[in-house]
Amino acid sequence: MSRYNAQETEAKWQAKWDAAKAFHADDEAGGEKYYVLEMFPYPSGRIHMGHVRNYTMGDVVARYKKARGFNVLHPMGWDAFGLPAENAALENKVHPAKWTYENITNMREQLKSMGLSLDWDRELATCDPEYYVHQQRMFLDFLEKDLVYRKESWVNWDPEEHTVLANEQVIDGKGWRSGAMIERRQLSQWFFRITAFSDELLSALDELERWPDKVRLMQKNWIGRSEGARVRFDLIDHDDKIEVFTTRHDTLFGASFLALAADHPLALRFADKDANAADFIAECRALGTSEEVIEKAEKRGYDTGMKAQHPFIPGLQLPVYIANFVLMDYGTGAIFGCPAHDQRDLDFARKYDLSVIPVVCPSDADTATFEIANDAYVGPGRIVNSDFLDGMSIEDAKEEVAKRVREGGFGETEVNYRLRDWGASRQRYWGCPIPVVHCDDCGVVALKKQDLPVILPEDVEFDAPGNPLDRHPTWRATTCPNCSGAAERETDTFDTFVDSSWYFARFCSPRDKDNPVDRAAVDYWLPVDQYIGGIEHAILHLLYSRFYIRAMNETGHLSVREPFDGLFTQGMVCHETYRAADGAWLTPIEVEKNANGQVLRLSDGSAVEIGRSEKMSKSRKNVIDPEEIIEKYGADTARWFMLSDSPPDRDLEWTDSGVEGAYRFIQRVWRLVDEALTSRIPAVGSSLPNDFSDNAIALRRKVHQNADAVTRGIDRFHFNTAVANIHQLVNTVGQYKCLRDNDDFALREALEVIAKLLSPMVPHLAEEVWARLGHKTMLSQSPWPKIDPDLLIDDQITFIVQVNGKLRAKLQVPMDAAEADVSAQAMAEDVVQNALAGKEPRRVIFVPNRLMNIVI
Repeated sequence: MSRYNAQETEAKWQAKWDAAKAFHADDEAGGEKYYVLEMFPYPSGRIHMGHVRNYTMGDVVARYKKARGFNVLHPMGWDAFGLPAENAALENKVHPAKWTYENITNMREQLKSMGLSLDWDRELATCDPEYYVHQQRMFLDFLEKDLVYRKESWVNWDPEEHTVLANEQVIDGKGWRSGAMIERRQLSQWFFRITAFSDELLSALDELERWPDKVRLMQKNWIGRSEGARVRFDLIDHDDKIEVFTTRHDTLFGASFLALAADHPLALRFADKDANAADFIAECRALGTSEEVIEKAEKRGYDTGMKAQHPFIPGLQLPVYIANFVLMDYGTGAIFGCPAHDQRDLDFARKYDLSVIPVVCPSDADTATFEIANDAYVGPGRIVNSDFLDGMSIEDAKEEVAKRVREGGFGETEVNYRLRDWGASRQRYWGCPIPVVHCDDCGVVALKKQDLPVILPEDVEFDAPGNPLDRHPTWRATTCPNCSGAAERETDTFDTFVDSSWYFARFCSPRDKDNPVDRAAVDYWLPVDQYIGGIEHAILHLLYSRFYIRAMNETGHLSVREPFDGLFTQGMVCHETYRAADGAWLTPIEVEKNANGQVLRLSDGSAVEIGRSEKMSKSRKNVIDPEEIIEKYGADTARWFMLSDSPPDRDLEWTDSGVEGAYRFIQRVWRLVDEALTSRIPAVGSSLPNDFSDNAIALRRKVHQNADAVTRGIDRFHFNTAVANIHQLVNTVGQYKCLRDNDDFALREALEVIAKLLSPMVPHLAEEVWARLGHKTMLSQSPWPKIDPDLLIDDQITFIVQVNGKLRAKLQVPMDAAEADVSAQAMAEDVVQNALAGKEPRRVIFVPNRLMNIVI
């Protein structure tokens, strides 16, 4: 019996698919379209197991939908700009472009070895000028529509890497790569006006029914819509007023202080006259801008000596502080502090010995004795200590305060959003150039579209930190498109999230030279029907893409307003970790398990500590190289294991035994077909016989029932249950024996259905099986199994027989069998007769198609 040769077979079918352009997407093909897309990779040089899992899932969907008759688009590209390429240039003395394109070449071949049904003719890389020229053109369109602007902004500045970092790139106050303490700087930055769509981005989440609830909730919280009140406090002996935005105006009677952000205009004016205040503001700026950092930092303030009049309590003057936990970018840059009902305010009040007045009392507490200790009370209750609000619910109190501040002319109700405009400038070379110039006479001037693309210079030096474009001797110098005078190019480049916020639209017409997208193509293909990627992209990438598609809609590039109709977030691939006695992390190939189950270091036989299973990462060295697995077992084995081990939305534990089990299953299918080919299965295309034996009918029923279950499993992304049903079917066919000539047809049908069901998951094996069964056309171009609904209905049922309520037998009887027939069959069972012990039944309870209970 021959053994399945994965390496030979997989190379053969990959070449055939490529030659036949089997997965070429055609805009003109007609029929119902289906666009499936996995988040495109960064070209780091090698694929990892996370890629294998992600792209296998997408490939299952793409192949399955194609078999179901859809016109499928399944493209691949490269998220190719970014800081790692510059770091490699600095470390290895190689140009970022050379490093990037070499990595793309390597990873393309690795992905091809997986047998993915990708349309490689649509391949793109965001670092190609033919891609980013259209990004520059859209920037100009956005500029005309006031969807992008430039302003001074406080940013996180990494003093070692000389660049701005997003809040998410600041970890414990330090740069995520450099580890340097982050500084706050005020820079002129380019911003996308994402807040123009705040309400729509929030409300439209309810319509994304095929998105995970967790992702929708994360975006909802990030957008952060809040209904509140803007309240103005008069300053004592000053002409100024302090405006605060609050969502807890019901707690105004608990106010004990006001606090200003370090960058609040009033704080800055005060610091001009007070050197100590200026020093404190400098300390605040060194803290960073991320909410995480501010939340963890000690709450500190500087007493300005100013006092503010409480709007409802005559004579109550509240001290005004500059505080390190108030940000200018949120609300008005000023807050009123109610320590009893906000933990940050409470920490601050305890530090500076300010009053803590509870104004919301839990329903089960005594209002006369209720006090606040170390924890602020943020739960429900009734208003207390609040004059005209006493006894009200929180919501009623909010309405009453809102009404009174409006009537008094010192405030109004307001809807606010946590979401802030997207700062898209980065002080980096390896990114898309921003197509504007700076002219002494004309200011900031956008280039004309005919002058695009602005291409990055190749002759740059990475001998020092910072942006090489700032140091380039000639590239910056240009002429103003407005006055033709001397001007300088913008040296900031776009945040790489810009590149990935519209690539899915470019895939629809990637070779259009004149426009970012072909309108007919995007209107046909978009939105993406199924998007697949990690939940770590739930906020930035997915939210930015939702904004970008709306901006493209506003500028007339396309008609849709949501980019992704369906979203699936897969789990991570994990592996246990190994640590040597000297503390060094070891890779799985550096250890072995002995007969006693101990893990030893291969190099010296020393004992190794087994750590918990974690996401595969270079830092823990718990990585498995996909290329080695594919070379040893074949791509189909890796794909099958990725799909079979656990539900796709959960983490997957990589184990050697699991991979070996997947490999054994591949060989088992091969042997099953090998054995069948030695029997008398009819030729391809044979007619359905007039009749079958009961044995063959039972097999056909199992084939169609399992095919239906696999279909439903793939439709629902329950790949592991689909795999289980294929296992079950293979077991059934392995036990089948042809009893007469007509039964051979059932065996051929079963093997062909198995091949078709396997095709999305292990496509190389499936194609080879299909060919060995005599088919001349490729399985990848064949339809999904046609399921006979009549064969989904069992004509035999399992009937329960009880004696005095205890289970004694299970019978296989025809559906709707008569009581007399079931009774006769039951009485013939030895176990039933033994239970009766010669006694006659007093009565029989008969439930059709379910059970019979014999009472003695």
